[in-house]
Amino acid sequence: MAQELGRVERPLVASLREGRKLFLIPKLQETPGVEEEGRVILRRYWGQIRSQVASLEERLGPARHVYHESLTEGGDQGLRHLEAVDPLNHDFVQEKCQAGAKLEATEDHDVLGETVDLQRCLMLPFTSNKVATRLQDWFTDVIRRRNEHISKRIDDTLVGDEVGLLVINERHQVQFPTDIEVFFVAPPALDEFRRWLSHWIAQQRLRDYEDENSSESSVEA
Repeated sequence: MAQELGRVERPLVASLREGRKLFLIPKLQETPGVEEEGRVILRRYWGQIRSQVASLEERLGPARHVYHESLTEGGDQGLRHLEAVDPLNHDFVQEKCQAGAKLEATEDHDVLGETVDLQRCLMLPFTSNKVATRLQDWFTDVIRRRNEHISKRIDDTLVGDEVGLLVINERHQVQFPTDIEVFFVAPPALDEFRRWLSHWIAQQRLRDYEDENSSESSVEA
């Protein structure tokens, strides 16, 4: 089980200098349409992530490998892709690479493509329960294969007493090798953004509902 940074005591940290270690960072990114308040919280989040990761690295050693979900290529190509789709995450990852870490390819291209396509399909309404069930079974299988691939990539590239860093959706279901000690990095702004996002989504839904009712009233009139 991952340990939260704030709960790791000094004697325990000292005993973990040997063996593989992985810093697990929840992936937060700017959603299209998000207001300035949300962007401010996101910037604060990544600032706190930098601070907490630096504290961990001071005690356990610098990150030598960086893994980021959705990347099928590592190195400069992976950085360019990340810059195009997720600038906030890119800035943090780039800093780690400039400090000596290697950006690894984390995903299998074909499996990731299946995942994205099936997610899109499952958002549609279905007339046939049989089709819906088969798609859901397919999706469950591809998620399993995706998680296994991510775990294997980390297992194959993180060796000895090295430290790795993984940026991934906090609802992930990746099972890590048992000999890797996982540290869950959860700064205060993580909960702050969760609360803000929940409130923002509720407001958007209320606005959509009011707009829909207003349109119906106009038609009746």
